[in-house]
Amino acid sequence: MRFIAKDPSSNLDNCPTVWVDDEKQEFVIQGWKIDDATEAECLTVGSIPDTETVVRIPVRMAQILREACDVADGTAVR
Repeated sequence: MRFIAKDPSSNLDNCPTVWVDDEKQEFVIQGWKIDDATEAECLTVGSIPDTETVVRIPVRMAQILREACDVADGTAVR
């Protein structure tokens, strides 16, 4: 997996993080656990299987997600 970045405004040991898994062609995202109210809202559009989860990451990480997308599709300039 390729590490992209951690949320620069969080505690750098325990914070939202983004990776790109080139082998599996997937994004790997660490985020904050959602609360029951958020889960209930997410469930209004479909189930969350036992093999999946929903996490939160701050909007301030939008550029990090864009970078991960660029890395994944090979357009990143590094």
